[in-house]
Amino acid sequence: MPLTNPTKEIQMTLPEFNNDKLLRQALTHRSYVNENPTFREEDNERLEFLGDALLTFLSGEYLYQRHPEMGEDQLTRRRSALVDEKQLARFATEISLDLKMRLGKGALREGGITNPNLLSSTFEAFVGAYYLDTQDMDKVRSFVWKLFDSVPENVVETRSTVDSKNRFQEWVQTNGDTTPPKYATVQVQGTPPHAPEFLAKVYVAEKLYGEGKGKSKKDAEKNAAEDALARLKKRGPI
Repeated sequence: MPLTNPTKEIQMTLPEFNNDKLLRQALTHRSYVNENPTFREEDNERLEFLGDALLTFLSGEYLYQRHPEMGEDQLTRRRSALVDEKQLARFATEISLDLKMRLGKGALREGGITNPNLLSSTFEAFVGAYYLDTQDMDKVRSFVWKLFDSVPENVVETRSTVDSKNRFQEWVQTNGDTTPPKYATVQVQGTPPHAPEFLAKVYVAEKLYGEGKGKSKKDAEKNAAEDALARLKKRGPI
């Protein structure tokens, strides 16, 4: 079942909040708090953490329901594509969060309202705040799934087929490290010969970035790269 009609246009407005303080917090970047010493409210980083967890679950549930024919690997890749930084940044602009974010002057000078990292983080915080405000997962699901429905099927398909090892290597190169990622892959002890399982760990300059398991060395290394990308996303560099 396709995710959406590629020509479909999104028609959404921001849901109403009962607690305006939660909404303000979701829109407040730490740069704004740092530049305004008298500002007494919290920034959105804790809400971002919650929203990231909610989106991981909701995107997984969404794809599980939409694609009963797909296996775990395909679903995992599609989930990564559906909630990656660029896509979440698009969601943020589609519901006009870019015009409502509270950023410090430094962040604004650096193109804050068009910065994909800031936009995606704000969207995650918004989702977290909406959940806390409503205490109603069905409302959050309805809001988020409408956004997922707006993503063209061909966009998700194209992104999901980009090999995670290539994406991780691109991140390494973009961030100035000339050392290519190195994978150490071994068969898990005790697995039967007819159904082996492999464990892979990926390192950059001897530093462990991620690990993953798979039914082949190739799958284990891809999953290790996916794990590395997921860890980087949680820390904020991507």
